[in-house]
Amino acid sequence: MSLCYPEIIHAFPNWHEHDRFGLVIDETFGGIGATHLLQLATTAYYDVKASRRTTVTVYPEIYAFHIGRGYGAHAHYDFWPARREVILKTSDHREILDAINDRGITRLAVPDRPMRDVEHRPKEEDAAFDRIASAFVYNASGRVSDGDLAIAGNDKRTEHNPRQTLRPLAELSQNRISSATGRPIKEADDAFLHWIRERETDVTDDDRVRVQARRDALKIDGLVEETYRRVSVAEALKRLASAGRTGPS
Repeated sequence: MSLCYPEIIHAFPNWHEHDRFGLVIDETFGGIGATHLLQLATTAYYDVKASRRTTVTVYPEIYAFHIGRGYGAHAHYDFWPARREVILKTSDHREILDAINDRGITRLAVPDRPMRDVEHRPKEEDAAFDRIASAFVYNASGRVSDGDLAIAGNDKRTEHNPRQTLRPLAELSQNRISSATGRPIKEADDAFLHWIRERETDVTDDDRVRVQARRDALKIDGLVEETYRRVSVAEALKRLASAGRTGPS
């Protein structure tokens, strides 16, 4: 993976060891559009506490919130164990914010949806304002209009996560990965394959082809540059309130 430390500081100022990243998803394989932001958050999680790479075996504190239904497994981004992919069977903004608050999210990315003025349950909005340090708007395509943050991969390994996410179950089953180091990895875990199988009905083969073509269209020499908008937490919550209620922008 090749996303450098200055990019982390620029995207996530004052990242600390208790930060948790949350990604709201409301369209098929939507999280692929936030690939590089996810990779930065994951890198920041490990960089801030070196023991996470050496003496302990932990997956990053990142959470995906699927709105209304599942939109395809994103576990290849290290949303693991499966509880890190929260499948909300509702688009009720109150339930979405409750789920975000329950998991103590401190950095939040929401899809590019219209802002909507809503009321949340008492104190839930204030809890989010008090805790969330950074908020972003992303687009499932990988590019937002009027973006003020660009993140580009400079190594083809940065496309590993979307490539694996879009692989059909049959391919993953035939080419299971084992741990060369002896340390446990999710791909060698039967529970991981079971989760991928469980989410397989979220998507169709046509969805995979469409999303892959959209990703490929961004590539220059095999690399992708994504754009995001940094927004206030208040704006993020207003856009979150439209997640799952409007079509892709």
